[in-house]
Amino acid sequence: MGKFITLFNLLPRFHQRAIGGLTCSLLFVTIFLSADDKKDQERATNQSEYALLTRYPVDIHKKNNMISHEDPIQISPSLTDSKNSDSNKALIPLQQNTTLTTVKPTLVTPKYHGKAFKVKKGDTLASLFKRAGLSAKDVYDITLLPKAKANLLKILPGEEISISKNADGQFAQLQYHLDPINTLIINRDEKGYTENITSKTIEYNQSFASATIESNFWNAGIDASLTPNQIMQLATLFGWDIDFALDLRKGDSFSILYEKKFAEGRFLDNGHILAAEFINQGERYTAIRYTDGQYYSETGRSMKKDFLRSPVDFKYVSSRFNPKRLHPVTGQIKAHRGVDYVAAIGTPIKAAGNGRVIKASYNKYNGNYVFIKHNDTYTTKYLHLQKRKVKTGQVVKQGDIIGTLGATGRITGPHLHYEFIVNGVHRNPRTINLPKSKPIAEQEKAQFLSLSKEVMATLEQNKQVQLAYRE
Repeated sequence: MGKFITLFNLLPRFHQRAIGGLTCSLLFVTIFLSADDKKDQERATNQSEYALLTRYPVDIHKKNNMISHEDPIQISPSLTDSKNSDSNKALIPLQQNTTLTTVKPTLVTPKYHGKAFKVKKGDTLASLFKRAGLSAKDVYDITLLPKAKANLLKILPGEEISISKNADGQFAQLQYHLDPINTLIINRDEKGYTENITSKTIEYNQSFASATIESNFWNAGIDASLTPNQIMQLATLFGWDIDFALDLRKGDSFSILYEKKFAEGRFLDNGHILAAEFINQGERYTAIRYTDGQYYSETGRSMKKDFLRSPVDFKYVSSRFNPKRLHPVTGQIKAHRGVDYVAAIGTPIKAAGNGRVIKASYNKYNGNYVFIKHNDTYTTKYLHLQKRKVKTGQVVKQGDIIGTLGATGRITGPHLHYEFIVNGVHRNPRTINLPKSKPIAEQEKAQFLSLSKEVMATLEQNKQVQLAYRE
């Protein structure tokens, strides 16, 4: 050590200063590194003392001390920079000593689990409940409820019943669709059973259909996308004015506005015809449904006449009204004082108008027959019925079924012989001017005419649109 000092003293003063500075620097670095090593040892010792599943403050260092919203970390707004507290900002600066907590998802446990059971052939409510793992007591308790008893004891194959259980496997709820609109719901809780029927809200939209008859009315209706029921409604609507078996011609046309029913956006069914127009052999007929549920022409005359033009839905007329007809069985000239309508055996025969049955009997010429007196002026007769559905003295209304078409009595084939008598004289039921229909009530006329103008304008507008589309 003494030699080192002697040598150091012999050096120039400049070199002595350089060596002294370098020595001090090396001493400082050595002391600093020793302190860091001691801290690392302390961290290693403390790390072994961390417990599992215990949350500790964590220092997270990212570039520019920033963290993205996309990281799965929830930051308390009170710990963020007030200038950056807007939730729309992409980044939030972290403050020193910030404690970060991870967010755990909240699990929602369902109250009970439901399953749909389809009713099989021969199923009862008891057998269906057994398949669902429920007891006979459940069935008994449910059938004590009035709505359940009225509906669930008449379940049919193909229907579905949804049954739900609680966490203990006990009955909790039943749902049974009575129809596309109404659902029976039965609930069970600690207080017992409750039942109610929920109904979907029905919405009505207007739809339009139009067609020109090329071959026959039925095919024209199908081409216009009408259902069989709508085609029959249309025929019934104009049936007092038009004979749909004999009066229709190629080129006749019809247009209708009708309702479509929806529930929660799902199509249910077609509703009422709201307005209709029929062009038959150049003559125009109209019908509009009013708030009373009845139909009137656009000028306000009732579509419903005192008498139906024909009392049966027939295929064709086999024999017309003819005072000098040659009888097909006897070969002699004998007046045919009615019209013979041909249809399938068993086709319903309707009363042409309101009245009282003055005779319902059988003889070898007429077979089964029914006579109806409507008033002092009009009488109608119905012959060769398969069966009679009314008795003498019975009061009937227009459209009531009085019998079925048959082949009884002296005839050559199944048909209905129909007679129309006015003041004791036989008249041709196809050509006679029937009594005029009654107009709408005077106090309703202004409101009806306003409705008539509106719906007929809508009908005409749709016709023009369809015509332009076809062109």
